[in-house]
Amino acid sequence: MATLKDVAKASGLTVGTVSRVLNNRGYISDKTREKVYRVMKELNYQPNEMARSLSKQKNNTIGVILPQIEHPYFAKVLSRLEREAAKQGYRIMLFVSRNKEKREEQCIEMCKSGRVAGVVLCSGSFETEKFRGLDFPLITLERSMDEGTSGVECDNYQGGTLATQHLIDKGCHKLMYIGGMSAGEDIHMPADFREVAFRDTCAKTKTENVVIVTEKQMFDSMEYYEFIREKLIEHPDVDGVFASSDVIGAYVLQACYDLNIEVPGRLKIVGFDDVNIAQFTSPGLTTIHQPVEQMAEQAISAIVQIDAGKVVPTKTVFPVTLVERGTT
Repeated sequence: MATLKDVAKASGLTVGTVSRVLNNRGYISDKTREKVYRVMKELNYQPNEMARSLSKQKNNTIGVILPQIEHPYFAKVLSRLEREAAKQGYRIMLFVSRNKEKREEQCIEMCKSGRVAGVVLCSGSFETEKFRGLDFPLITLERSMDEGTSGVECDNYQGGTLATQHLIDKGCHKLMYIGGMSAGEDIHMPADFREVAFRDTCAKTKTENVVIVTEKQMFDSMEYYEFIREKLIEHPDVDGVFASSDVIGAYVLQACYDLNIEVPGRLKIVGFDDVNIAQFTSPGLTTIHQPVEQMAEQAISAIVQIDAGKVVPTKTVFPVTLVERGTT
């Protein structure tokens, strides 16, 4: 059976260099990394993961906690996180919390017992002190939590402003915002700033508006149709809708079709996220592009850097862009 020394000798490198490749520590060129992996394959070398975990007290696994995986946004997030982790020589261990606090805490406990290198937390809308004192970095993605090591977000306020102003610029006179739980005075989630920006922009431009808040079970089931149809009937004079997600935006478009409301003639729609569903609707959904690729890269990079003893920013906010399609 091949050993670490055999890999080093066959690749013409030192044992220390090969070890750094396997443990993803320090700078390693792509050429060197590829050479080591090629030789490992040729020699059928299998790293002793248990021994490596014991020596590091951590393994090359990153825990990812999502509220659900059915939603196109979280499916996209998971795909990008897995891709970025693989690039860095890490594996993903997935947990689904269903937005239940107890389940989320259980996920964290399993990550502790699994001695993960770090956790990317995309779930939860509550603050808790139970996440303090972790022995691994906790990177939050699009959620607020003071106990996190580092937070990664998109500029939700900028996105809300772009979406609202776009509808106004397109000639809309009465706007409707359809989102999740209302922001209110105590803002818990970064996405709440989409509503804040909507209200501020409407106030600044003196644009008539109405804010519609969906119920939590709708997020869990992604069944918004009847609720949205009812609201469109209640507010027949609305001519512009800012949906806080592309899923909601797609349901608005479906309800408009069934109610014979012409889009974009009589009513215009802007979504948020720019997941694949935005391109599959007819007409295509104008939306706010959230740079999930860069956000996932930053989240994984933060864990890798902390694992290497480096300092990372406590918060990183990525700008968003408007993608105009057929609904406006």
